[in-house]
Amino acid sequence: MEKITSFTINHLKLRPGVYVSRRDMAGGTPVTTFDIRMTRPNCEPVMNTAEVHTIEHLGATFLRNHPLYGDRVLYFGPMGCRTGFYLLLTGDYESADIVPLLQEMFLFIRDYEGAVPGAAPRDCGNYLDMNLPMAKYLAGKFYDEVLEDISDEQLIYPE
Repeated sequence: MEKITSFTINHLKLRPGVYVSRRDMAGGTPVTTFDIRMTRPNCEPVMNTAEVHTIEHLGATFLRNHPLYGDRVLYFGPMGCRTGFYLLLTGDYESADIVPLLQEMFLFIRDYEGAVPGAAPRDCGNYLDMNLPMAKYLAGKFYDEVLEDISDEQLIYPE
């Protein structure tokens, strides 16, 4: 079997950033998959499931309600390795194109107050596994350390 695209990236060189993971066509519509890498693989501790789950709920809610991108969002969810998230948008984009959207989203998460959307037994299959304070901390850290002044090296996968 061939390796899937995400397993061909050198994770030893990968730094936190925003990367185009792949581009696909779905029924004539381009779809761009983004790798939103929040921690350095195999070097930093991974994120715990509670904060990943909380970021997923808040991020998906923000994105699907966004006035410009809401109808382009196909998916936002965590990587199994818990080092980041995937975002799938209809359209053909470069990483730099979505930095303003991600800046908005991570500030939204960092500053969020109140009940986490969908964190109820009727709405979620694991509603108790949430950690809003840690999700807010990680969102702020990613914004400050990556998104606020993102470099070209954090927008293109390493060789």
